[in-house]
Amino acid sequence: MKYVLMYTSRPDLAAGADPEAAQLVYKRVYEWFGENAGVMADSGAELLGVETATTVRHGSDGAVVVDGPFNEAKEVIGGFSVIDVADMDAAIAVVKTWPLLEMPGIAVEIRPMVEDYSHMA
Repeated sequence: MKYVLMYTSRPDLAAGADPEAAQLVYKRVYEWFGENAGVMADSGAELLGVETATTVRHGSDGAVVVDGPFNEAKEVIGGFSVIDVADMDAAIAVVKTWPLLEMPGIAVEIRPMVEDYSHMA
């Protein structure tokens, strides 16, 4: 089954991290992708900062474009990957090894993907 991993962070907490320690952890991120290449269905992408975002949302007269993210959460999505593993337990096992989980404010949301749309017909 395919799962989307959404890598989230809290910029307010990440700002206080030791830069040297963070650099060592980021080096391990590249190694992590290599170690998990066998389950990567799509390595996804790292996203640019939220300050680059544009949001399109519902407005009373139709779609409205606003500068920046329109998200009430403190967490921001910094990137995503798609993995293909047997089940949620296997997905959790992969995510538990994500090196950035050592840093403050880091989390990974795991969501199953809809792969079969036959029920929509």
